[in-house]
Amino acid sequence: MEPVIQEEATGCGIAASAALAGVSYAEAKRKANALGVYAADTSLWSETAHVRKLLGEFGISVSPNETPFESWERLPDKALMAIKWRTEQGKKFWHWVVFVREDGEVKVLDSKKALKSNVRRDFGRIKPKWYIEVSN
Repeated sequence: MEPVIQEEATGCGIAASAALAGVSYAEAKRKANALGVYAADTSLWSETAHVRKLLGEFGISVSPNETPFESWERLPDKALMAIKWRTEQGKKFWHWVVFVREDGEVKVLDSKKALKSNVRRDFGRIKPKWYIEVSN
């Protein structure tokens, strides 16, 4: 699985969905927009329903629950994770990333454009709040 770079400052949910689906950001954005999901909508990174809906359109099954993060070792092989979790004016916000364990490799795919590498292994610096298990 490869990272997909977000093309909009608030497009991390779309980019994470694109990475899980194996499609480009542009393709995921078209599908999201057709569903009424837009990067500029703050609920994309303060609620889970929009990302779940987009992943469903790609045929990707996810857990109905958010599971509190305990340790990197306890994560499933694929997960959508909430990092940089915070509350602003009473509303919860986070940045979406993808955790993947494949081919003997463990990595986090982070869509943020400004990163030197969008494949992250600096697990001590990443502070997940919770995750959603991805089944396929």
